[in-house]
Amino acid sequence: MKQEFSAGEVKKLREQTGAGMMEAKKALLEAGGDVPKAIEVLRKKGMMKAQAKAERSTKQGIVESYIHGEGRIGVLLEVNCETDFVARNQDFRNLVHDLVLHVAASAPLFISRTDVPAAVVEKEKEIYSAAAVAEGKVGNIVEKIVAGRVEKFFEEVCLLEQPFVKDPDISVQDLITQKVAVIGENIQVRRFTRYVLGE
Repeated sequence: MKQEFSAGEVKKLREQTGAGMMEAKKALLEAGGDVPKAIEVLRKKGMMKAQAKAERSTKQGIVESYIHGEGRIGVLLEVNCETDFVARNQDFRNLVHDLVLHVAASAPLFISRTDVPAAVVEKEKEIYSAAAVAEGKVGNIVEKIVAGRVEKFFEEVCLLEQPFVKDPDISVQDLITQKVAVIGENIQVRRFTRYVLGE
């Protein structure tokens, strides 16, 4: 059974299914690197069903708050769903509570990579490139190192790409996608603010 697969295969699977990075990797591992089998694995898990709901309008939801450390950290988080029925659903509310705890613990700066300003990404690339050159790397090796470090940067600063604090084997996006498959409605993180005393 094939235990290794390329980034291209992961990308292809994500493009075909809309699955998160970690879910795509897990599916490929389970399918022995076979992309069509991995699609079947994801289909069975409801990931594709959840993706089909991703474009549906989300105008209901809740704003959740969390205060940690005797008032040292505070978070306000808005998560939207399609209906007020789901907004009152305990599974949805539990998800939102888990997300607000995650924001308090993991301190994301953005919701997704599309929210990161291009200037910030370019600055990170400059830093990573200079560091790779200083390490003696050249040519396309530098490009590969920069690409890898930019991916790691997104994983560190983007809420949806961070490993979920209660289960680091899945990303926050994977968690939301799983809940969409169970609850049956589109769910979107709308916005959040994280306050730290003295900052």
